Amino acid sequence: MAAELHVELVAADRSVWSGEATLVIARTTSGDIGVMPGHQPLLGVLESGPVTIRTADGGTVVAAVHGGFISFADDKLSLLAEIAELADEIDVTRAERALERAKSEADAAAERRAEVRMRAAAGPH
Repeated sequence: MAAELHVELVAADRSVWSGEATLVIARTTSGDIGVMPGHQPLLGVLESGPVTIRTADGGTVVAAVHGGFISFADDKLSLLAEIAELADEIDVTRAERALERAKSEADAAAERRAEVRMRAAAGPH
């Protein structure tokens, strides 16, 4: 069993993060999933939620992901997201304004996106 897995986090418009990791935690339609080296092959649908990547060098990368797919085989994990942004790219003040606007407009989807962005910006879970 390998000690690391190669991770590619890709959004529709760009490559968001790529590197070696020891653990990735993501939310799927079946619930939260943790993927480590040697995991069984999988293909799943991503739900909106934070993705946490424990990097091979001991660091942590957190991203807000909104929809897409997760695929794992041969210690290669692909997260193909409709929208994804790293926690350090998130403007928290803007996300808070978006959350308030979504609540006032009763826009559940926009509210969920804003909440995910704020959770991701808060760091590892």
